[in-house]
Amino acid sequence: MPRIPDSSPQTLKVFGSLVDDPSAWHYGYGLSKQTGLAPGTLYPILARLVERDLLETRWEPSEQPGRPPRHLYRLTGDGLELARARLAAAKPRAAANPITATPRTAS
Repeated sequence: MPRIPDSSPQTLKVFGSLVDDPSAWHYGYGLSKQTGLAPGTLYPILARLVERDLLETRWEPSEQPGRPPRHLYRLTGDGLELARARLAAAKPRAAANPITATPRTAS
């Protein structure tokens, strides 16, 4: 049986963090801390979601001279719809198999 796109535990953690405040802009660093995902895992997920127009992005200039601008991410309408659907579909699987379910941690 083929895997459903955007349903990996890592992607679900990203969706969970973004759905908590879907209209807010999120920094990659903050998402990394909130999800517990390493940058090498997180940023490819974000890039894939941006490529598919599920996230919108923007750059925020640094307020401190010499510091690079920061990349921000936010769910699009389609992204929010898909994120909610994937998270809802994952709940029955997590309840059926609590040993492999990964709890969300508050930051």
